[in-house]
Amino acid sequence: MQTRDSRSADSRSAPAPQLLDPAHRTASVSRATKETDVQVSLNLDGQGRCVAHTGVPFLDHMLDQISSHGLIDLEVRSVGDVQIDDHHSNEDVGITLGMAIAQAVGDRKGITRFGHFVAPLDEALVQVALDFSGRPHLSYGLQIPTQRVGTYDTQLVREFFVAVVNHAQITLHIRQLDGINSHHIIEATFKAFARALRMAVEVDPRRAHAIPSSKGVL
Repeated sequence: MQTRDSRSADSRSAPAPQLLDPAHRTASVSRATKETDVQVSLNLDGQGRCVAHTGVPFLDHMLDQISSHGLIDLEVRSVGDVQIDDHHSNEDVGITLGMAIAQAVGDRKGITRFGHFVAPLDEALVQVALDFSGRPHLSYGLQIPTQRVGTYDTQLVREFFVAVVNHAQITLHIRQLDGINSHHIIEATFKAFARALRMAVEVDPRRAHAIPSSKGVL
């Protein structure tokens, strides 16, 4: 009986692991060049509220998918040389978003680290897997059948994710499993990315403040 009482007392006195403070998982990043002026603010522990004004309507629509399905409160404002084309604004929004994600995640202690999701959208089916590895890498497997969706050049989808990956320092794999409609394929990709991102940045209560790596560093 004395042994059991001792164990019980030890259990009661053990401190509970402290979870990451959601108030600290926010970021605001500004980036200005001769081509664009971009501001991104986000809260990884948000409710999916989005304000996106990039001058590229289709990109605004895709940013809304990241916010809504990732449960990230996101505000993106960009002024750029869209009179030339959408390339600079699209890329620089991706760069600044990646920087903001990296800032909000911080040293990556306590996060789940890995995320994956398969998103259907009508006939389209896209798989995304990502890792907050600290090693930027993009494996891109979309085959978008048209050059444009509205006025948006579909080549810019890859450029957007290249920019995010390089500045958030994540490993990202995108696989198109099915799909013939360009809009559906792209939107399914952004939804799957959002869900995978949400999974990866979730706080793991069993890991508390530990780095999610056997090496002890990311």
